[in-house]
Amino acid sequence: MTTVRISGGVVHNLPADLRKALASDAEALAAWEDITPLARNEWICWTISVKKDETRRQHVERVCSELKEGMRRPCCWPGCPHR
Repeated sequence: MTTVRISGGVVHNLPADLRKALASDAEALAAWEDITPLARNEWICWTISVKKDETRRQHVERVCSELKEGMRRPCCWPGCPHR
């Protein structure tokens, strides 16, 4: 089995659920690797900062779909407070 290397963020490591979603979607993965480490960090923080499991699943799905639409950072979010 080939392991796909997927870049993480600046402050946050890539969580397993987001890694799995990106690894299974070549178009989203290509977009992910094309954005900056700071932008990847924003997506990761946006995904992990929610409280409910259902919301997190929705965020993981949206990361992939919005990357494929050309979005480079999460919309309408103030940004990662951890950096």
